[in-house]
Amino acid sequence: MASPKTQSAPAQAACPPEHAAMGHCTPSPDQGSGQSSASLEGTNLPAGNAPPPPVPTANAADAFYGRAAMDMGRHHLEEFHGDQKFFQVLNNIAEYRAGKGADGYGWESEAWYGGDINRFWLKTEGEGVFGEGIESAEVQALYSHAIDPYWNVQGGLRYDFKPNPSRVYATVQLEGLAPSFFDVEGALFLSNKGELSARVGGYYDQRITQRLILQPRVEFDFAAQNSREIGVGAGLSKAEFGARLRYDIRREFAPYIGVQYERAFGRTASYRRAEGEKAGALQLLIGVRTWF
Repeated sequence: MASPKTQSAPAQAACPPEHAAMGHCTPSPDQGSGQSSASLEGTNLPAGNAPPPPVPTANAADAFYGRAAMDMGRHHLEEFHGDQKFFQVLNNIAEYRAGKGADGYGWESEAWYGGDINRFWLKTEGEGVFGEGIESAEVQALYSHAIDPYWNVQGGLRYDFKPNPSRVYATVQLEGLAPSFFDVEGALFLSNKGELSARVGGYYDQRITQRLILQPRVEFDFAAQNSREIGVGAGLSKAEFGARLRYDIRREFAPYIGVQYERAFGRTASYRRAEGEKAGALQLLIGVRTWF
């Protein structure tokens, strides 16, 4: 049996540096030196001078999956997060117009194709009288660029089939959604004959119910000079005020009834009277609004 004096003393437990700093234990000599292999880890390691790791590149996944596969993935990521291509065709006005004298008709349609920022637009509008043919008709081809979430700048060409003689116009337009959800459009036109004109208009969809909607509309036409050839006088040449009450059987199909007052001013009114027409007219409207 071994003598108690010859028995080895139990090993002293290691004293962590943070406990030693608070006086909870006494470090062994090798611990006090701060060179223990157990303490040389993490933030206890001495500062080094090794070069930093390389900065990650923008397309680091190419090294694992190949550039061709990742190019396809990046293409789909961009396409489905803001670069999709859509289209819409909207027949905002397609109506029968009843008033004093011969009844007439009118239309206003537009179609666009593109993404959130850039689009190609086609617009057309016009009116006529049953039994007398089309009185005015125009078509516009425009490039549109979004300048913020609510406004677009558009530029392109407008061609007037009627009245004769026809005209070709260069046009710049601003179209968007004003505060309180008013749809507003302003346009400048310069014809191939040097005639400068402008058009400002807007409408508002007032929801009476989820399906019954009242749409007031206004439009003003201006001209910088007199042009008897096309029956337009300088200044405020024409104004339209109307209201249409539609019922959305479906969002894409909504018949409506309404009323509209149109009046010519200044020289434009004189040109109309010289042709045997009235300067102003009140009309009752029956039509349908469709889109897809």
